Amino acid sequence: MGSAELDRISSTLVIRSHIVTYGTASTPEVTEFIRTEIETMWNEPDGHISISRELFSVRFDITAMHSPNLLPEEIFENNDPRNNYFRIEEFAIGNISFVDGLGCNTGYFKLDNLYQGSTTAAHEYGHTIGLEHPTNIDLRGKGVPGIMYPRGTLVDPPFQYNPAARSGDNTNGGTMHPMHRRVKSEDIQLLRLHKLSFSNDIAILGEFSSIWHPDQSEMGNSGML
Repeated sequence: MGSAELDRISSTLVIRSHIVTYGTASTPEVTEFIRTEIETMWNEPDGHISISRELFSVRFDITAMHSPNLLPEEIFENNDPRNNYFRIEEFAIGNISFVDGLGCNTGYFKLDNLYQGSTTAAHEYGHTIGLEHPTNIDLRGKGVPGIMYPRGTLVDPPFQYNPAARSGDNTNGGTMHPMHRRVKSEDIQLLRLHKLSFSNDIAILGEFSSIWHPDQSEMGNSGML
């Protein structure tokens, strides 16, 4: 989720999002890693969008804060569309990171999904601003996978976990390694920024999900699941 702000002087559309992390595995360092990955990858394609026949460059301005003492009420009562809240833990049910829907502002990250070059944070951020997984996940012959392709996507051998594996062989690494995903200009177009409702050149991208997540390892131990 974020705010979309038109700067007509510089012909720039700025998407502003603020990442707030909490949880036992959240640290200032991992928070900065998430911020940097999102901002760097989403600015890589140097996207452009036409709004009312005026061409704007699209820029992502991502800030972040480690908030170890974050209270549930701070999420429930938040009305700033730039704020996105992610719990970070070593354990996650299903062994995956996730967000709470398309165009949301909350989620849960598994720490070991956030290694250098993983692209997980940039992928999940794409969901928070409204993008879903592509329906066709057979990219063989089509080169570098886009940022929103999920694990299990079929790709050319250089983009697999194991380039020598038979395509589709999950046991031996014959599917996409997420580190090869990149944000492309097509992803910027899929945001449909020209359809946003601007008031005084500011619009909201996404909606408030406002979910505070408990530590899932504690939920499992207590028999709640």
